[in-house]
Amino acid sequence: MAMKRHGVAVLALALALAACGGGNEQQQQAPQGPPTVGYVLVRQEAVTLTTELPGRTTAFETSEVRPQVNGLVLERLFVEGDVVRKGQPLYRIDPSPYQAQVASARAALARALASIASSAALARRYGELVKINAISRQDLENAQTTAQQAQADVAAQQAALRTAQIDLARTTIRAPITGRIGRSVFTTGALVSAAQTEALATIQRIDPIYIDIQQSSADLLKLRQQIMSGQLTRDGNAPVKLKLEDGSDYGPQGTLRFADVTVDPTTGSQIIRALFPNPNGLLLPGMFVRASLTQGTDQKAMLVPQRAVTRDEKGGATVMVIGADNKVQPRVLQTSRTIGDNWLVTGGVKPGDKVIVEGGMMLRPGMPVQGKPWNPNAPAAGAQPGNGAGAPAAQAK
Repeated sequence: MAMKRHGVAVLALALALAACGGGNEQQQQAPQGPPTVGYVLVRQEAVTLTTELPGRTTAFETSEVRPQVNGLVLERLFVEGDVVRKGQPLYRIDPSPYQAQVASARAALARALASIASSAALARRYGELVKINAISRQDLENAQTTAQQAQADVAAQQAALRTAQIDLARTTIRAPITGRIGRSVFTTGALVSAAQTEALATIQRIDPIYIDIQQSSADLLKLRQQIMSGQLTRDGNAPVKLKLEDGSDYGPQGTLRFADVTVDPTTGSQIIRALFPNPNGLLLPGMFVRASLTQGTDQKAMLVPQRAVTRDEKGGATVMVIGADNKVQPRVLQTSRTIGDNWLVTGGVKPGDKVIVEGGMMLRPGMPVQGKPWNPNAPAAGAQPGNGAGAPAAQAK
């Protein structure tokens, strides 16, 4: 019985050794080819360059409502916060003194008209008398001068009447522009004057509305130089997009109007003004926004995915490139800015280079690789050799 058990144990040990030996032989016979990496092909393409800058909303038109005559405010004819139309009555000032001035000017004009009739008749009679030498020529000239003075008095009284009528009309204060009116500073019964410094109310037109954007004068200078050199092309009506204070996007797009000709010496910035439609009144004057400006189009831009770029010990941007002999080559990049998930590259690579995007973490310069085009929408190949995720599952254990 003991001999039988000993034989079974020896047989099991032999089978185990055979199995281990077979596994090692299969592992030694597995091919060890170059790792597979995903790459993107560098090419030149037209890329629209944008920048995001802070800005403030400004009313398209602003008008301070002021009195042009003196008097007591009898009535306010609007509701604060409403939209008023150009020419709409806003305040009524006591018109009684100005009605009296109009009546006085009318009477003076009637007196002047009566005087011109008598003086003109006298001048005509003297003209007949001087022909028969009944009066002297000096008397005729005096009569003609008096008639001319009477005509001048009529013109002066007509102007005085017109002035009195204008002052009377100004007792009704009307909206100079169409827009939304703010609070009324003066109430009924207040005494106002044409010389006062404080406005009665303020009207602002906010559809459309201006966005005043601040940009560094150095950046603007660089942009102009790039456009002049042909590196960038720019449309005359470049679109502008907005982000509101809460981070949400403002739907309608705006257009650039002009850049201020003066640089603020304290901040070194210039004001760029854009115009936006504001039909619902969502944008109010004084709001903080962020504007996304289209600076221009780079017709020969080169883009490299950000995930392909690493930093060396000096902080420089580097990538791995598949050389002509399918060996890894490091490159130092010159980058200017990010565009989405890519770097805009100005040097270090050239069109046609194969930049490694996936599987480059474990690579060394001069190491042979097998490249395949990188698909950003494909799931990460976690089991590929040299892809930065480690070895295959059997080796990771």
